[in-house]
Amino acid sequence: MVRATRLLFVLLLPLMWPLNSWALPADIQAAKDEGMRLWGISGWIEMQPYLEQSAEAGDVESMYYLGEATRLLGRGLTTEAMEWYLKAAEQGDPYAMLRLFQGGACIGGECPEGSDDWREAALDITLPKAEAGDPEAMLAMYYIYANLDASWVTSVYNLLGIPTRAVKWLKRAAEAGLPEAQTTWGRRIMGGGGWYFTKNRRLEAAESWFSRAAEQGYVPAMEQMERVNREQQDFETSWRWMVQASNNGSYEGRLGVGWCYLDTDFAPDQNCTNEEDRIKGWAILYAMSQELGGNSTPSSIMNRNQDKLDESERQEAEALAESEWIGRQPPISKFPRRFGF
Repeated sequence: MVRATRLLFVLLLPLMWPLNSWALPADIQAAKDEGMRLWGISGWIEMQPYLEQSAEAGDVESMYYLGEATRLLGRGLTTEAMEWYLKAAEQGDPYAMLRLFQGGACIGGECPEGSDDWREAALDITLPKAEAGDPEAMLAMYYIYANLDASWVTSVYNLLGIPTRAVKWLKRAAEAGLPEAQTTWGRRIMGGGGWYFTKNRRLEAAESWFSRAAEQGYVPAMEQMERVNREQQDFETSWRWMVQASNNGSYEGRLGVGWCYLDTDFAPDQNCTNEEDRIKGWAILYAMSQELGGNSTPSSIMNRNQDKLDESERQEAEALAESEWIGRQPPISKFPRRFGF
């Protein structure tokens, strides 16, 4: 009954999403920034004490990502994850509402009446803002409708070539200039969506959307520009985008750059156009391994290539890592999707 009342409270929220528009105190903001940095490198356990500080200060985004971390750690919509989603949903977060919709908002085996209405709650809060031209709300509408339309997983268009409701909102958000939506739209084209009769036309169409987002500094779009140029066999341009993504904090880009410098001949996809610099490559991968910790991919690459540097060269590389790569800004990130798996 209590949770049914909670749901009713959400349904009656004023159309004010997002609600936490105030500035956090400097120390709390610093804690949130550190929590989000750790979120970017899948530090799901380590991030929680930091985001708990900002969540307790009323930051709705922190509540949502605490739910995400807890869900990923528990491999499902656990009780703890649902509690964080409930807190964010009660403050009007549509993505938290969608997670609750996916899980039926069941806590401890108890499911409130009307739990399926979480998607409707997200719709009621988001639709007016989307119709008023808010690109962020348009993107949220894409996810809201995608939760009921399984065809979005495999195709951007239905069999008649007519956009689904989800894709219609995604394209509107992309056309409105939202880089996250532009990148998602480009990925859908790359994945087979739309009507393109040749591979080259498909790649060109996807590239045009990735380019718009990359020009706004959106790092996942830079990663996609690397990929689409590699698909087009333009390895020089692909390499430039890989370097640009790396310089802007891309985990994927920096891993590729480091590997290419360390071992040009055997790096993935054979799209390295740089001159080999083993000390620089080792420095980059060493810095990544220090920041990521544990048995990371950079560590594995280094272990397989230990014979490429002698002890003095490794020491030189690690000194270079300390001075130029460890703690480099912006921080390294895998840029996980806001509403991912």
